Amino acid sequence: MRRNPRRDTKPEVALRSVLHRSGLRFRKDLPIRTSDRTVRPDIVFTRARLAVFVDGCFWHQCPLHGNVPRANTAYWGPKLARNVGRDRAVDEALAGAGWTVLRAWEHERATEVAERVRATLVRLNAANAQAARARTGESTAPAACSASRTPSATC
Repeated sequence: MRRNPRRDTKPEVALRSVLHRSGLRFRKDLPIRTSDRTVRPDIVFTRARLAVFVDGCFWHQCPLHGNVPRANTAYWGPKLARNVGRDRAVDEALAGAGWTVLRAWEHERATEVAERVRATLVRLNAANAQAARARTGESTAPAACSASRTPSATC
């Protein structure tokens, strides 16, 4: 059987390249320890707590391209089912530890996945900024509303 790399696959490298060119900085293959397992996402944005996985269509049973080999089905069927089950367990473990998980298939265009990553980061950063303001007691109302002495319909 041919060596199947765990990291630095072509789709993963293509996505990292697009993300880096757009100015985003990240860690790759960073171990994240949860209460019951250690997970190594393909791309990690530590401050936003976003874990990105680029899943292979065969190994993770893509609904469009995943298939079960006709030879040795007694081995491959359970093996691929375990992979999918492990993916769900990893998603739950990371979510329980406060992480957001984004999964992409290897057949998706890197630019489209990068746009999803960017949109998720914007959403997470906005939520983190709002939570930080709430912790420090700052008002979440616009500056014009907090400066005015009379309440208006827009505030």
